[in-house]
Amino acid sequence: MIAKRTMAALFAIAVVTTPAGAEPTAKPDITLKTKAAEISVSVDAAIKADPALAANCLAEGKRWADKHRGEAEEAHRDDPKIFPKDGYGYERNYVTASVVGDRYVSLLRKDYEYSGGAHPNSYTDTILWDRSVKKRISIRPFFAETADNGPTMNAMVKAIVAALKEEKKKRDIEDSPEMDWYKGIEPSLLKLGPVSLAPSTEAGKSSGLTFNYSPYAVGSYAEGAYRAFVPWQTLKPYLSAEGAAIFRGERPASDKDAD
Repeated sequence: MIAKRTMAALFAIAVVTTPAGAEPTAKPDITLKTKAAEISVSVDAAIKADPALAANCLAEGKRWADKHRGEAEEAHRDDPKIFPKDGYGYERNYVTASVVGDRYVSLLRKDYEYSGGAHPNSYTDTILWDRSVKKRISIRPFFAETADNGPTMNAMVKAIVAALKEEKKKRDIEDSPEMDWYKGIEPSLLKLGPVSLAPSTEAGKSSGLTFNYSPYAVGSYAEGAYRAFVPWQTLKPYLSAEGAAIFRGERPASDKDAD
């Protein structure tokens, strides 16, 4: 059964990933187990220390778990003969990536799933939480303008693609001329990719933006996940006053090591 080996561990065996932040290691906060599926949701200790943020994540996690339980049970009813003997497995982890100015909390929402097939799948999304208003926000307030196809968005796309190509070069991966892995990165705030505030060598600040791409997003499955770091110096011409106040310092070596 999936319980004998977590979905995260199964995925790590299947492909080398590039995680950031500390994975929760305690007992899951939500566990659902039926004949059709085994599902867990965990939040890390830093999230639990913020009651409003923890409640927000766990409410979302419960909805996600209920949805997948229903889908698994329906699939099992529809065709039990081809349904995996050990059932489907789903795991969601909420992990703190950075805390900036004791106000902005960047989270990675890391999903692992196995529903038959050759290998498990992994998906990473991000959450930016503003403690002052106790809700999720976007990075929009940190920039003077964020119009689709505007100067800020085009500068970000250029920087992201350059960072991804550099990382592929480090991995000795050559892009196929027949496949444009970057076409999905568009000059629009919602189409750049899951973004988090990168930690900094200067306390309370962020060193830039990190874009987190799941396997298949910007490369083949075998390439694993990618993180594209864009330093604040590149973003400086486009920052709002609010953005200029939070960005400073350099990217810590420990964060670079996670690429």
